[in-house]
Amino acid sequence: MLDLYSLPVTQVSGVKGKKPEELLGLGISSVGQLLDYYPFRYEDYTLRDLTQVKDGDKITVQGTIVGVPLVQMYGRTKSRLTCKVVVDPLFVTAVWFNRHYLRDKLTAGAEVVLTGKWDQKRLQLTVTEVEFPGQGTSQIGTLQPVYSLTAALTQKWFRQAMKQALVQYGEMIPEVLPQELLQKYGLLPRKQAVTLLHLPGNMEQGQRARRRMVYEELFLFQLKMQAYRALNHERADGVAHPVDLPAVRAFVRSLPFTLTDSQKNVLAEILQDLQQPHCMNRLLQGDVGAGKTVVAASALFAVVKAGYQGALMVPTEILAEQHKRSLDRLFEPYGIQTALLTGSLTDRQRREILASLQMGMIDVVVGTHALIQEDVFFRRLGLVVTDEQHRFGVNQRSILRRKGMNPDVLTMTATPIPRTLAITAFGDMDVSTLRELPKGRKPIKTYAVTHGMLERVLGFIRREVAAGRQAYVICPLIEESEKLDVQNAIDVHAQLQFEFPDYKVGLLHGRMTPGEKDEVMREFSAGRVHVLVSTTVIEVGVDVPNATLMVVYDADRFGLSQLHQLRGRVGRGEHQSYCVLIADPKNEVGKERMKAMTDTNDGFEIARRDLELRGPGDFFGTKQSGVPDFRLADMVTDFEVMEQARDDAAELVKRPEFWTGTEYTPLREFLQREQILSSEMLD
Repeated sequence: MLDLYSLPVTQVSGVKGKKPEELLGLGISSVGQLLDYYPFRYEDYTLRDLTQVKDGDKITVQGTIVGVPLVQMYGRTKSRLTCKVVVDPLFVTAVWFNRHYLRDKLTAGAEVVLTGKWDQKRLQLTVTEVEFPGQGTSQIGTLQPVYSLTAALTQKWFRQAMKQALVQYGEMIPEVLPQELLQKYGLLPRKQAVTLLHLPGNMEQGQRARRRMVYEELFLFQLKMQAYRALNHERADGVAHPVDLPAVRAFVRSLPFTLTDSQKNVLAEILQDLQQPHCMNRLLQGDVGAGKTVVAASALFAVVKAGYQGALMVPTEILAEQHKRSLDRLFEPYGIQTALLTGSLTDRQRREILASLQMGMIDVVVGTHALIQEDVFFRRLGLVVTDEQHRFGVNQRSILRRKGMNPDVLTMTATPIPRTLAITAFGDMDVSTLRELPKGRKPIKTYAVTHGMLERVLGFIRREVAAGRQAYVICPLIEESEKLDVQNAIDVHAQLQFEFPDYKVGLLHGRMTPGEKDEVMREFSAGRVHVLVSTTVIEVGVDVPNATLMVVYDADRFGLSQLHQLRGRVGRGEHQSYCVLIADPKNEVGKERMKAMTDTNDGFEIARRDLELRGPGDFFGTKQSGVPDFRLADMVTDFEVMEQARDDAAELVKRPEFWTGTEYTPLREFLQREQILSSEMLD
């Protein structure tokens, strides 16, 4: 059968000129990729009865024009066109903005179909689309797909291209799921489901099609995970480290603090993995400040004592320097050699470190993406630790992994994920969780205030800085926006410089170069900047023990997990720390978030509430976790389907006939394409 993924999208009639290039911007170069590009919602053009609709609804109605349309001009280009329309039984005002050219078409007695937003109080419809029945094709009574497109592509053109692709190639869409699963859940055949997703006759058909494709998407994702686990646990091509347990226990006893029970349990799981002949692939998740770094350091110690090297990869230079200092303090008494490999080294420094690394004179290297460059070689790499893994791409992590003979991999994240969700989402990983905070850490006192209390907040900042402490001030935007009435970092920086002339106020945002960001953070870490105004680039991992105050402007615009990450930047030293959230009291969702933040410091409880509040949202945004982006499936609302898919995939890969039977050929080909059946590691 013709492979639709190797067939250029230009084979679809009408896809010519600049269109193939514009489609490439959406990641579409083949017919298969075009058909896989699903709508994210539908416009419902079913005619509605005005007596049955609610204020603010987007509706489609049919009526008759009465009276003369009126145009009001504002400035040179802006206009407001109004027209009276009888939509039985009501007399309605239809309003168009900047569409004055329609006036000549709106003649008394003409029939019109209007789509727009309904204002119940004014009996007014703000029109977004108008149709004149009998003139060309009609959308009346249909569901029209809405796609996520770039500015160069219109919904109308894309819908037409999709229809044409389905006419030409719809019958060639291959089935990938075995009959037993289609029958088990009563799922539509694939070609019917794909067609109905793009062209549903009604909502029920669209939902049946979505159900089928969501299951397929989650099943294939889980099949990759379960096949990888099955094959990886059979393969003995990893490193079985001869771990010296008495030496590791002595190292742990020498630490300047006692490990929590949680840390001890997780370390035991990791040491058990290190001794196995297959590769460890473990996710270590723990709340902000739960002590993940010490667990990682103990694992690196065990690997070095077993005669291997370790690598710790972090997203920023400042974090790399911070981790290097921490490891030096812990490893120095044992003669373990560490090195720092970042982009800002001189050529000579870099050459010396690379040579030492290759000769095995360096035991543990800490670095940024500089670790994965082609000229970096290890003598015996045994363990790779990645911190805040979602900041690295899949390829970056797997390149570092390939620099050893299938080294063990420990991935750390400070974004707490409810355990059941973590086990399901990271199906290829074993999941370890740190629940306790080290003894002696003072809970951060959190307050939610309104913008009217800003003077008191400024007084609070002044008192903390005068006492020799430092403060973060976080804003949602870099500079002023016409669309959003929220504080921006540049204005707040200027305001605080005026308020605190005796103190140094720094500014940090995403448009600065990495070098500029690192310089500001070094100044803040060294105590030379007293107040740091920043956007959320500050979110992950920075450790400044002297910072005791976190102020967040427009806190109702941030997700709960993000607010918790920001709060975790303070409370790292001996002094009591505070978090002040400035929010709009009228924002109901924001109010719920502020309550959650003032109720608890527990990141896992925060994560649970975040899931509840966001519902079918992006709790797993790409920034937050490294969980895959699905085309249709939603990690929250489709969680039960994910669990079913995981169980089905796990059961299937255990069967000998899965690896040989013809019915499962499409699934084995899928695994081959995803490189699960080769020696390539899944990341």
